[in-house]
Amino acid sequence: MRTFSAKPDDIAKSWVLIDAEGVVLGRLAAEVAVRLRGKHKPIFTPHMDCGDNVIIVNADKVQLTGQKRRQKIHYWHTGYPGGIKSRTAEQILEGQHPERLITKAVQRMLPGNRLSRKLMGNLRVYAGPKHPHEAQQPERVNFSQQNNKNMRSAVK
Repeated sequence: MRTFSAKPDDIAKSWVLIDAEGVVLGRLAAEVAVRLRGKHKPIFTPHMDCGDNVIIVNADKVQLTGQKRRQKIHYWHTGYPGGIKSRTAEQILEGQHPERLITKAVQRMLPGNRLSRKLMGNLRVYAGPKHPHEAQQPERVNFSQQNNKNMRSAVK
């Protein structure tokens, strides 16, 4: 018996649409990371891009558990001396680009290599309910109904 290794001709990529309204951020990011890598498929090969293209809508309505909305702090550095900056998750969600919270959560659940940087190109996140990918006929995944822990009422 030989080990199966997927070739580019064997890989069939599909489009998936996930609505993030009321969904817990960490659970959503974990599921999206699995779908981007292709680990949900029987032909998963670690060194190939065999995952799906994922579209996430309503990113501004994602929920965080506990006090993370106010206490979770995201840091970055400008590159200049004393240039450390920070924002809470609440400030990011209420700012101009709330989709960045989901993008960074998914990125941090992927391995830090060239393949994962390529996989991030298969992720599209939109703050509102509209997206420009209707022509790809994405399959709607009802992630919020898969487990009752996936949903969270608004905690303010």
